[in-house]
Amino acid sequence: MGSMELSTAPENGTAAAAAACNGGAAPPNGGVERRLRSSAPSASWAAHLPLEVGTRVMCRWRDQKPHPVKVIERRKPSPSSSPADYEYYVHYTEFNRRLDEWVKLEQLDLDTVEADVDEKIDDKATSLKMTRHQKRKIDETHVEQGHEELDAASLREHEEFTKVKNIAKIELGKYEIDTWYFSPFPPEYNDSAKLFFCEFCLNFMKRKEQLQRHMKKCDLKHPPGDEIYRCGTLSMFEVDGKKNKVYGQNLCYLAKLFLDHKTLYYDVDLFLFYILCECDDRGCHMVGYFSKEKHSEESYNLACILTLPPYQRKGYGKFLIAFSYELSKKEGKVGTPERPLSDLGLVSYRGYWTRVLLEILKKHKSNISIKELSDMTAIKADDILSTLQSLDLIQYRKGQHVICADPKVLDRHLKAAGRGGLDVDVSKLIWTPYKEQG
Repeated sequence: MGSMELSTAPENGTAAAAAACNGGAAPPNGGVERRLRSSAPSASWAAHLPLEVGTRVMCRWRDQKPHPVKVIERRKPSPSSSPADYEYYVHYTEFNRRLDEWVKLEQLDLDTVEADVDEKIDDKATSLKMTRHQKRKIDETHVEQGHEELDAASLREHEEFTKVKNIAKIELGKYEIDTWYFSPFPPEYNDSAKLFFCEFCLNFMKRKEQLQRHMKKCDLKHPPGDEIYRCGTLSMFEVDGKKNKVYGQNLCYLAKLFLDHKTLYYDVDLFLFYILCECDDRGCHMVGYFSKEKHSEESYNLACILTLPPYQRKGYGKFLIAFSYELSKKEGKVGTPERPLSDLGLVSYRGYWTRVLLEILKKHKSNISIKELSDMTAIKADDILSTLQSLDLIQYRKGQHVICADPKVLDRHLKAAGRGGLDVDVSKLIWTPYKEQG
């Protein structure tokens, strides 16, 4: 599943992004209330419409405050539309691309237009002043990272190809969900602003009526595959991409709507999908998933991971990470997530590694090596080393790394790492590694 994008943020951010996408708070504008002009363009600007792609301007966001945007694309609502009727697809330069959207001219303040665009201007630059807490919250949610391993040409190609969201909303089970990113659905779905998914088989349709007819015939009440974990109302199903190819491909289409730089693989035969569900008397409803290669020479134990927006901030992202390591322990291997990690992915994994390692160090009174920590946790030695270095808990003495574990320092870092999320009850895991299944 290519580049590993984690849309589960830290659970004190597991998807703060979802809150923002569904109307969450935006940063204050330094106490300066500025109303945007009316929808009618002034006579001086009428001659300059429609606005050019690349134009920078202030736009009224859902918080009813002005924010700087860059015009990414434009369109005519109908062939007979006038220049003043154009709609603009804009990128809010303060925020992650997941908040990009189509807006009408009435939302733009034409008096702030920067007609001559200097591409060297930093998109992140803003005159808004925030408190430290607000800035941390925005950074956790919106910082555009995760493309570190893409060269400049590949990054430009990626952003050009995926610059405009093709599907604005989906319906999945009882939820209508705003999408975050472009997903390469088949061409016949290009004119569909909203898609309707069967929450069990993940087939998708253009109209509600089609979904209703489908649900009368679909006999699935859970993901196709083997249930390998059941604890209370939580279940985990293992789905083999080779045995359930259509389901695997549909899952990838769905996931790409919420993962920016995930590479969509149409050949899902090489992957196993682990689908986490909440179960009730109606069936098992997917809340998130992770995938992993059946055979990974790089010791990857996770390729892609996603917690769906309605289920974020409930500890499921951390649960999925922990579950992937429990499978690695069963396999007798160390594991690591596939790179590159997204911004939210890195924060979530660093939080998981921090909690697991520091809890061991707190209980372990004698000296312990990185190799021993790796054997106990199934976390790759490189990840342990980078985590401890980021916490200033490791020193290099006489040719070897030495862990410096002061109890007060450990407690401070554990508190900063936040709560650990849902625990995996290993006694409820009934699973045979793939190579042994063969």
